[in-house]
Amino acid sequence: MRQRLGRSWRSNPQAARPPLVISHRDNNTQRIAALDEQAERLRLKPGTGIADARAMHPGIEIVEADTQADRRLLESLADWCDRYTPLVALDGQDGLFLDITGCAHLFGGEKSMLDDMLSRFFHQGFDVRAGLASTPGAAWAAARFCTASVVAPGDEEKTMAPLPLAALRLAPETIASLESVGLRTTGAILQAPRAPLARRFGKMLLLRLDQALGQLEEAISPRLPVAPLSVERHLPEPVSLMEDIEHLVLLLARSLKTDLERHGEGARALQLLLFRVDGAVSRIGVGTSRPLREPGLIGKLFHERLTALEDVLDAGYGFDLVRLSVLATAPFEMDQADFSGDASGSDEDLAIFADRVSARLGDDTVLRPVPVESHIPERAVSCLSFAEAEKDPGHARNRGREIALPPPPGPERPIRLFSQPEPVEVMAAEVPDGPPARFRWRRALYEVARAEGPERIAPEWWRDGADEATRDYFRIEDADGRRYWLFRQGFYGATQGNPRWFLQGFFA
Repeated sequence: MRQRLGRSWRSNPQAARPPLVISHRDNNTQRIAALDEQAERLRLKPGTGIADARAMHPGIEIVEADTQADRRLLESLADWCDRYTPLVALDGQDGLFLDITGCAHLFGGEKSMLDDMLSRFFHQGFDVRAGLASTPGAAWAAARFCTASVVAPGDEEKTMAPLPLAALRLAPETIASLESVGLRTTGAILQAPRAPLARRFGKMLLLRLDQALGQLEEAISPRLPVAPLSVERHLPEPVSLMEDIEHLVLLLARSLKTDLERHGEGARALQLLLFRVDGAVSRIGVGTSRPLREPGLIGKLFHERLTALEDVLDAGYGFDLVRLSVLATAPFEMDQADFSGDASGSDEDLAIFADRVSARLGDDTVLRPVPVESHIPERAVSCLSFAEAEKDPGHARNRGREIALPPPPGPERPIRLFSQPEPVEVMAAEVPDGPPARFRWRRALYEVARAEGPERIAPEWWRDGADEATRDYFRIEDADGRRYWLFRQGFYGATQGNPRWFLQGFFA
């Protein structure tokens, strides 16, 4: 309905429209899954067969249910509810749990917050029922079965007593069993002995009852992790220009700097949340290779990211709430500056450059090789994004400065390695362990002038298996002075057949 008549169709009534019914297939029968207010006034109910509903009211409009689209819509509404609290959890297929502990005073109190939420939902075209209570179970029951949306602390039992058993969030089989013995309301459960109830109907019945009354804690698991630090700005007038958004990022980054300094930390991952007035939420994240808390540098990172997203970021009628969150932190270590004012031994400029390029073009744009625990050459190095490489524990540091470690002792390695060895054709190789006299690679023939080797590298049996062949490496120089790194996989005269030769890399 919102797609056809617009998001504000409830607050701006349109021309007459037919009653709308959503259908779904249940045991090879099309039944009503949901219906709008006009269809409810026709006394149609969920579960009624579509054929019966059409026979009684031929003028109804029927639309097939789309569960995936409904899920996406519910998740987008959960994103929008982050404006009230970061603790938002999904509740089934049509509900949300919001833990507003410590947040209500920011909106003038619980009642004002609830009124603001319902008003905004109404103007977005949603028919929302909300309940507010000290326990998730009582709030759930108030939203679905009570006329009063606010349950005062201590009134949970009084509110729950007259409600049907479905208010306890029980399984349909449990409800049917309870009703078969005359227990039809929550109050009847409260008056019955607990031990026989637990023996006959299971522990879940008493668990749900105690959770609703506040006698047992019920945790709400938010769908997204809660940021350790966040600052936000509510705007009296929506903004839509990129220049205004970048200016707000600088203001929020200055507020974040104070909190980061107090904790002695810097930001490693930041996220900018833009709440649009029509309910859409945009999440824009950037990562840093070093702990960062300087507002100017944070502003540059988001400038690059916003520039990259300028064509896809839809401001609509503008953003009325902007939030900057720190998703990950790390200890912030100061560099000692020399007399010129520069921090000696620091490659901060390179890190900032890599972060800005990654923010504009993606994390995989700037890569850095890091060593890997393997003696097989093509596995001994891995290319990671610059930020991930900085997190590598093999990066030795001393108070924020990198230590220039000497290369490990061992044979000389080529300056260029192939990611995967390339096969070569060898002619006139010395048997059993000698180098080749000539070899063909990529259709070109090379005469071997000098050779050194072999250097034997055994296979990693714990990874490749016991049948993997041993490698014998040779440093080869051809007649033109070009140097190669070849290896023979296997041995001459072995039962597996003749060995194979490969080119691993170049020395020069």
